Amino acid sequence: MPRDSSAPPCSDAVLKLLDRSARLCAVLAGVLLTAITLMTCVSLVGRNTTGWTIVGDFELSGSAAGAAIALFLPWCQLRRANIIVDFVTSGVSPAAQDRFDRIGALLLGAVMALMTWRTAVGGLSAWKTQAGSMMLGFPEWVVYAVMVPALALTTLIALVQAARGFGKGVTA
Repeated sequence: MPRDSSAPPCSDAVLKLLDRSARLCAVLAGVLLTAITLMTCVSLVGRNTTGWTIVGDFELSGSAAGAAIALFLPWCQLRRANIIVDFVTSGVSPAAQDRFDRIGALLLGAVMALMTWRTAVGGLSAWKTQAGSMMLGFPEWVVYAVMVPALALTTLIALVQAARGFGKGVTA
């Protein structure tokens, strides 16, 4: 990975760790989505053939989908695959574009930090009150426990991108 002398020090080992962590989150999200897809198929086939269904399948699907969305965020940010509205900046110089990208990454990092904090607070509250889903009583804190590390990783990736810029070993 090429180094930029103006970029703050951030070792290649840290960048590789961020990359591997984001990949792991994306794989876990894919596993979750595959599991809920299979569960939904089993439930639908059972419902339409024998009248048997998986009780609370919609609760589990909703919980898993929420966790999967959070788990995909680090990979999306690392790959710069989040939605970018660039029609305003498409005609500016590369240096100005880099500044806008860094500002955008910094703003996203700030929003993700806020979301990480509030999700952690929500998870602690769910754990403290032992909140659960309506039909199954599935503990809500489990979903929060999956979301918080993924949101924190997204925050870290965005802040590293804001500090180093793009195209300097921060994206895959």
